[in-house]
Amino acid sequence: MTAYALDWLQLVVRWFHLTAGIAWIGASFYFVWLDNHLVPPTETDRARGMHGELWAVHGGGFYNNRKYLTGPVGEPLSADLHWFKWEAYATWLSGLAMLVLVYWVGASTFLIDRAVLDLTPLAAIAISAASLVVGWFVYDGICRLLETRETALWTALCVALLFADWGLFHVFGARAAFMQVGAIVGTIMVANVFFVIIPGQQRMLDQIRAGVAPDPRPGFLGKQRSVHNTYFTLPVLFIMISNHEPMTYAGPYGWLVLAALSAAGVLVRQFFLLTHRRRIVVGLPVAAALLIVVVALAIAPRSPAPAAAGGAPHYAAIAPILAARCTACHAVHPSYPGFATAPAGVLLDDPAHAVANAAAIERMAVATQAMPLGNVTHMTVAERAQLGAWVDGGAQP
Repeated sequence: MTAYALDWLQLVVRWFHLTAGIAWIGASFYFVWLDNHLVPPTETDRARGMHGELWAVHGGGFYNNRKYLTGPVGEPLSADLHWFKWEAYATWLSGLAMLVLVYWVGASTFLIDRAVLDLTPLAAIAISAASLVVGWFVYDGICRLLETRETALWTALCVALLFADWGLFHVFGARAAFMQVGAIVGTIMVANVFFVIIPGQQRMLDQIRAGVAPDPRPGFLGKQRSVHNTYFTLPVLFIMISNHEPMTYAGPYGWLVLAALSAAGVLVRQFFLLTHRRRIVVGLPVAAALLIVVVALAIAPRSPAPAAAGGAPHYAAIAPILAARCTACHAVHPSYPGFATAPAGVLLDDPAHAVANAAAIERMAVATQAMPLGNVTHMTVAERAQLGAWVDGGAQP
């Protein structure tokens, strides 16, 4: 498969992944909202098994939603049931495909950072795959052990995820570590659907249709795991877009940045969940905003090193650095394996291109040091300082 064909395959799969994710998250958010807006039924409706209902208007029509915990009483349950599961499965399968196409196929470039840990591609891929499986079993084990102790359960889950976050930053490159944490959480979310929520609903359905009073335990477990999924959503969405923001994952404390911004996402989600119950807790989004501001200030680029004596360098001084460290990828015709076109369209292979992309050089190679990716071309601290001096001096051609 050529690099060009791989680029198109990644595009199509990424597009599908985004679409499936919107469908899954949209359905999840809607049902959480719906559940929190149900109006208690009348005595007559309660006797029929109704738990609550809601009237709504949308798209020129009126809708009457009714919830039955164990199906209607005295009448058969409809055979025409829609199961909200394929949105979750499609999101995970397409996400796994993206993990394979980008981070496993390009393991040497995207997954491994030999300054972090000198791994072979096969070892890195094995660790990546194993972490998805181990992550689910650890999560599921914690949930089973602390099923009825919510505070202890959430504390243990936070500790486990923080440990995974820290550990992966000591195994993979920073950008890959972010994605791997997201992949673990996404796997947990879809496994909740596949192993707990849907089977529990199926057991209850079978009991209802058999005329047996359904066991409430599957419903309790399904609700518990659904609540976990709704709090995981915003952190996972942040991780999905984080590869566009190297300031978040670059640096020695990227794992703490991920933890803090994920916590901000949880606070925001809690705010909206409470608004469903008509409780406006302004402190939650304020706390999230303050957390984001603190992170932004903590990781802000420091003042650049002063330019060398003799004034700011011209392009001729930094051309050998670009040629040795950057243009294998950032050229009209990249020579680095796996690249058909320059990443993000950034070209650095001649003076005009370098000047036009000076801001990108400063941001990616100097301020965040996110490029070269995994520092595969071994750019030195002195070379980064030289590039920074060139940009600060006006990016002279």
